[in-house]
Amino acid sequence: MYFRRLSGWLLCTCVLGILLAGIGCEGTENREKVDSTVEELAGKKDLDRYQKMKDDLGEIETRQTQRLKQLDSDHEDQ
Repeated sequence: MYFRRLSGWLLCTCVLGILLAGIGCEGTENREKVDSTVEELAGKKDLDRYQKMKDDLGEIETRQTQRLKQLDSDHEDQ
């Protein structure tokens, strides 16, 4: 009987502690800083930067191709 009551209190205390810790951390500036630091250390930010540069280079290449085609067509018309 004593063990059952003790385990019930312990379980309730743990659940309450986890809920309070989770609610207290979410949405705070500290949480955002921690997430940012973790992403930086894990390399996610570097991968995001690489992907953005890759997309930008693809867009620049497409624009240059369109310009060259336009110049070729203008040159052939003369």
